[in-house]
Amino acid sequence: MKNFTTRLFILLQHLLPQHLLSRLVGHLAASHTFWLKNLFINWFVRQYDIDMSQAQEERPTAYRCFNDFFTRELKPGIRPIDSTPGSIVSPADGAISQLGDIDYGRIFQAKGRSYSLTALLGGDSKAAAAFVNGQFATVYLSPRDYHRVHMPLDGTLTRTIYVPGDLFSVNQTTAEGVEHLFSRNERLVAFFDTELGPMAMVMVGAMIVAGIETVWSGIEAPRQKQPVNKLYNQTPEVVVLKKGEEMGRFYLGSTVILLFGPNVMQWQTELSANSPVMLGQQLGTAQQNTV
Repeated sequence: MKNFTTRLFILLQHLLPQHLLSRLVGHLAASHTFWLKNLFINWFVRQYDIDMSQAQEERPTAYRCFNDFFTRELKPGIRPIDSTPGSIVSPADGAISQLGDIDYGRIFQAKGRSYSLTALLGGDSKAAAAFVNGQFATVYLSPRDYHRVHMPLDGTLTRTIYVPGDLFSVNQTTAEGVEHLFSRNERLVAFFDTELGPMAMVMVGAMIVAGIETVWSGIEAPRQKQPVNKLYNQTPEVVVLKKGEEMGRFYLGSTVILLFGPNVMQWQTELSANSPVMLGQQLGTAQQNTV
């Protein structure tokens, strides 16, 4: 019965009009209609057992719309950022989907499935070359999690690539059932220069995700669903973000993938698939010869 239910869940995702459904939910999530947004928010709090005591604004119905509630700010200091020298911290609350080596340009997805590093980065083989045989970590944000994304270490933004694509769910069931999931879904790739060399943060869209936003550019969703490249290392205003500072947010949940080059860092040995993580928690450590 479980296998049938799983196959049906995957089949429905193939059949549903993913982008139309996401746009409709996006309009609902942005509505300021008092009774509608309160109905949506209160249902969500009950359905996912949201702990509002951690939020800066604890009253669910005080938010102007569902999007504001979903991307709610946490109380100051409630997520301490690990300050160990050379530490690399979790960019979000969530759970590790997978982490480990980028083997010859392939990234492990789930249960024997892997996908191309180059495809993940929008087909840019030159950008991908910096991460071949490096390290990756995939962090899944569930609906009940805090949905702002923060920097795992200090970085200077150099470039972004918006990559249009599908909008499959990104939970574990779909990761196990959909080939090349993360390299086929809509996503924003942000490249940073760091003390460890190049780092990429890939914000992956998903079913009913109504938007991906960055602190430097706002909503990243061009009307024309074509790849969009933006260079930031040649602009007058350089974007420099410190470890723990917000870099973006999801309007409904999704996944963040971190990429590092070879021989510059290592993940904490106790972390594995399905390990719960929290923003600011140490995920890895820079190798001593790189700091």
